[in-house]
Amino acid sequence: MAYKITVYTAPGCPYCTKAKNYFRQLGLNFTEIDVSKDYRKAQELVRKTGQMGVPVIEIGNQIIIGFDKDRIDRILGVR
Repeated sequence: MAYKITVYTAPGCPYCTKAKNYFRQLGLNFTEIDVSKDYRKAQELVRKTGQMGVPVIEIGNQIIIGFDKDRIDRILGVR
């Protein structure tokens, strides 16, 4: 099953880098939104999640706060 994956990031965020590298390792395409450069998307993220920190990962209609590899794997059916 193909999932739409969006990763909300900011420069210098080590967990953002880990998340992006993990999706690349799995061979999955994702959309990266740098909230430091897109104020409108940053506001949308806060409205949607109540979070001001990154990474926030959206897989389909599931929202993951931080790089929670176990939860990502469960949603994607990895392993």
